[in-house]
Amino acid sequence: MLQTLASYATRSADSRGRLHTEAESRRRSSFQRDRDRIIHSTAFRRLKHKTQVFISPLGDHFRTRLTHSIEVAQIARAMARSLGLDEDLTEALALAHDFGHPPFGHAGEIALDSVMAPYGGFDHNEQTLRILVWLEQRYAAFDGLNLTWETLEGVVKHNGPLVGRCLSVPSSILRYCEEQDLELHTHAGLEAQVAAIADDIAYDNHDIDDGLRAGTFSVANLAAVDHVATAFDQIRHKYPDADESRITFEAVRRLIGEMVEDVLDETHRRLSFEAPKSAGDVRALDRPVVAFSAPMTAKDNALKEFLFQHMYRHPDVMREVDKAKRVIHDLFEHFMANMGDLPAEWGGQAKGGDDTRVARVIADYIAGMTDNYALKCHEELFKVDARV
Repeated sequence: MLQTLASYATRSADSRGRLHTEAESRRRSSFQRDRDRIIHSTAFRRLKHKTQVFISPLGDHFRTRLTHSIEVAQIARAMARSLGLDEDLTEALALAHDFGHPPFGHAGEIALDSVMAPYGGFDHNEQTLRILVWLEQRYAAFDGLNLTWETLEGVVKHNGPLVGRCLSVPSSILRYCEEQDLELHTHAGLEAQVAAIADDIAYDNHDIDDGLRAGTFSVANLAAVDHVATAFDQIRHKYPDADESRITFEAVRRLIGEMVEDVLDETHRRLSFEAPKSAGDVRALDRPVVAFSAPMTAKDNALKEFLFQHMYRHPDVMREVDKAKRVIHDLFEHFMANMGDLPAEWGGQAKGGDDTRVARVIADYIAGMTDNYALKCHEELFKVDARV
């Protein structure tokens, strides 16, 4: 059954097109093609071996960037359908949103940003755009994936406008906008806003599961977060004979459902108030339309604070973070001093460039590494096992 889109949805038939003109598909919309190109990309496959929270965890059931991205896409697509948005565009944005993350999760990003500070810094959102428009090398006619304007806009602006909010816009984003203006002063369409909030819903609640599995906190510790403790108590009361793993799954499932319902209710309220008639009207608004209610925002902030204190800053996690940062620093400094040790295709890009150009090529190379490849590369270069 064909989906009926709301008036404020982004329509593929009205797409502003691709930077490099291509013939349209007879069978697939332009946003379906974007989604398919993302899934078939090298960057998507690499997410399988990139850290979400735990670096090289012992166990097969912890989330990686890949499984996280799939979970985000599921939540986002369900919300898009309920709101009458384009599901394919929403799914494409959800699947690509973490492409720019380097190995070792946020630890890797902090380390790369530190070593790249003299050369313009490192930002995973900027890196996602670099991958999508330049670094993927699959097609004979152009670099990158040649995605539609709407998909690239959603990737760059899923957290809101860049102009007027950031102290500075990353140089790669400005460079691309010289060729195809992504209108950095406006909000993105609703599909991008849905993908962004689905990311929050997924990692907040699935980190409860991963944190309990890793032992960085216990169910008893979760009493500090009222709405989470209530969910666990309700499930335990309803299923008194269930084992803890099932109780955890049921509680997390319920928490995700409550957040999704809250977003849909609040978004419908804002849509009723703002009454946008088109995707262009949505972009022109001075606030996002897809959002949590004020009470759910408070709950979300309480959970984030708990996870920060009991999981992301846990001593076991921080020890791995420190080792991961050292690996990134070592690799970057080595390649800056020994450009000839770069693989030929990367060395060729850096050859003849100034220090900023060389540093950016090295950052692109390191950011594309999986956790295991970065550790292997470090061990080969320094003859030290830095496995974390």
